[in-house]
Amino acid sequence: MKKIFTIVSISLLIISCGQDNTASIEKIIEKGNLEALRTKRTEVVAAQQSIADQLHQLDEAIAALDSVKKLPLVTTIMAKDTLFNHYLELQGNVETKKNIVLYPEMGGILTRVYVKKGQKVSKGQLLARIDDGGLSQQLSQIEVQTQLAKTTFDRQKRLWDQKIGSEIQYLEAKTNFEAQQNAVNQIKRQLAKTTVNAPFSGVIDDVITEQGSVVSPGQNAIIRIINLDDMYIETEVPERYISNVTVGKDVQVYFPILGKTINTKIRQVGNYINPNNRSFMVEVGIPSNGGTVKPNLTAKVKINDYTNDKAILIPQSILSENADGDQYTYVTSTKDAQNIAEAKRVIVQTGKTQGDLIEILQGINSGDAVISEGARSVKDGQKVKILN
Repeated sequence: MKKIFTIVSISLLIISCGQDNTASIEKIIEKGNLEALRTKRTEVVAAQQSIADQLHQLDEAIAALDSVKKLPLVTTIMAKDTLFNHYLELQGNVETKKNIVLYPEMGGILTRVYVKKGQKVSKGQLLARIDDGGLSQQLSQIEVQTQLAKTTFDRQKRLWDQKIGSEIQYLEAKTNFEAQQNAVNQIKRQLAKTTVNAPFSGVIDDVITEQGSVVSPGQNAIIRIINLDDMYIETEVPERYISNVTVGKDVQVYFPILGKTINTKIRQVGNYINPNNRSFMVEVGIPSNGGTVKPNLTAKVKINDYTNDKAILIPQSILSENADGDQYTYVTSTKDAQNIAEAKRVIVQTGKTQGDLIEILQGINSGDAVISEGARSVKDGQKVKILN
């Protein structure tokens, strides 16, 4: 109470002296005496220095009585060991190796299409047929001739086994029979080209050419067949991640169009680095999804390329950088009963970032109180008041 009374008394005295001094100066100016004006100015300068000294004393007294209010207000976060998974974010497309457009092997009229769009088919199932141009009739005739050649050969063989007849007759019968067999097989191979069969089990995605159309080998697509049970996402990974991106790594896949996220793993890593963009291909398996995921769908791929079981994470926003390029932040000493502590600047070594957080490799230990709000307004060794 005594200090407060003294401060108030000095303040009132300064105000009173200021008012009297202003009136005195006005009277001297009215008289217009140069010597008196110079004398008065010297007095005012001296009084100004005295007032400055008094203000300094007042500031010290105020600081002694109200020191807490002058301290910077900060909040802190407690550094602790945290499981940190870093993800490499990439763009990918859904692919499937069982997505095929079927073309005819023989030209002619597409006489029959046995399936419809959306129909499920089995491997080897007949999907379409092309006019064979009379090959069936030729096959029937040659098969009759082959049967006759076989009968002749069998008789000649029995005779030859009994040493009856000449060897030339036996060889002629054998050669004729084998030639007829080859002719039958050749026509059968030709006839096989007049049918279109399913190379694998799947779904008919589209019937491209209608029944009755004329088709040519390798030119007119007939049917598209897809199997959605074995789909994957293909993405390109920069070569600098080649040691961290390996088979079996965990992956999060997000499909923006579907608003859907799935967890999966890397199933294959390419061995070839593309010299044009210095990247390698990675295949990420897609679990059975009930048909919602389609080929060529865009996906955002997050590959877990780094994990630290005991990572120290802090917000990137509280880091600063000095003139030497070193990154630093502030920690506090143990706070007292009034939540007052000392700020200490620490140089840190950082690691990977994920979102707004950054990994601290050196400089901060588990259990340290790190200044968060107010970190950019404090100085090394300064007293601060912790709000939390």
